[in-house]
Amino acid sequence: MTDTQATQAAAIPSPAPASDREPLLTVTGLTRHFPIRSGLLRRQTGAVRAVDGIDFTVNAGETLGVVGESGCGKSTMGRLVTRLDEPTGGKIEFEGTDITHLGVGKMRPLRRDIQMIFQDPYSSLNPRHTVGTIVGAPFRLQKVQTEGGVKKAVQELLELCGLSPEHYNRYPHEFSGGQRQRIGIARALALKPKMIVADEPVSALDVSIQAQVVNLLDDLQKELGLTYLIIAHDLSVVRHVSDRVAVMYLGKVVEIADRDSLYGSPMHPYTNALMSAVPVPDPRRRQRDGRERILLKGDVPSPINPPSGCRFRTRCWKAQEICATQEPPLAALKTGHQVACHFPENAPGAVVADAAS
Repeated sequence: MTDTQATQAAAIPSPAPASDREPLLTVTGLTRHFPIRSGLLRRQTGAVRAVDGIDFTVNAGETLGVVGESGCGKSTMGRLVTRLDEPTGGKIEFEGTDITHLGVGKMRPLRRDIQMIFQDPYSSLNPRHTVGTIVGAPFRLQKVQTEGGVKKAVQELLELCGLSPEHYNRYPHEFSGGQRQRIGIARALALKPKMIVADEPVSALDVSIQAQVVNLLDDLQKELGLTYLIIAHDLSVVRHVSDRVAVMYLGKVVEIADRDSLYGSPMHPYTNALMSAVPVPDPRRRQRDGRERILLKGDVPSPINPPSGCRFRTRCWKAQEICATQEPPLAALKTGHQVACHFPENAPGAVVADAAS
């Protein structure tokens, strides 16, 4: 490298770490309770606590992955953040603006900045509409004028997402699952959003196609400067795409950390159990790493009547009396690593317990 090249390289600022960027989305105490009604008068007799008080932030330009078992509230949280569902309580701030209870009219301009990619690429596309109509819908709904017309803009989006501009007049049933998901991604990108919430974007696809879609999302983020909130249950996918990871259990966030810290030394027992369930191609490798499969006892409690104190205590091998009486707060035990547990693992001064006991 010449002196001139070295000077030019030094003049280019390196991207700031995700933790040092400005928060784009801030969620505080977010809840969503679905009422249970019974009787002739349809009175409320209970509620399903799908999301029950969660706090997290998503910084501009980063990817926050959200993992957890089916039914833990991940998808409901995604719908709340995009305001496709009305929160029961809490606060959602986007770029410093409180959007928690904005009406349809006031939310319309913000729809340009927050878009969603849905899980099922088959049901998320209208089979009666052509690809051009589907991807061009955001332009018409938001009354956005584009240079060269909507058709040209849609064809450019299709090409950006790995499809042919000639697909403009085709119908969804003419495409494979991976191609349909690319159409959904193109629709989400139409208005140049700042943030995309992806609800298990590859879970319905073949394994060979999953990697292509994940790499596409990664390339689009680098090219367009997108911010992602990716909801998934595949820990391998989350590890590949995320800067930080949040773990949910029964409507609560139990651990948040950067990717390397969470996968290298998880603190919450539930996170440890999830990590141990990841398939290892070579069983001897698991033995060399000293990791044994953690088999959780019992079923996931009902979100209608969750356990008192720590919600994971009924399946936790480290549970003690305090876990039944006091709910552990989501606290930072070390820089950038938050965990909600009275007896965390891999933490300074933590007591190591036997998972098999």
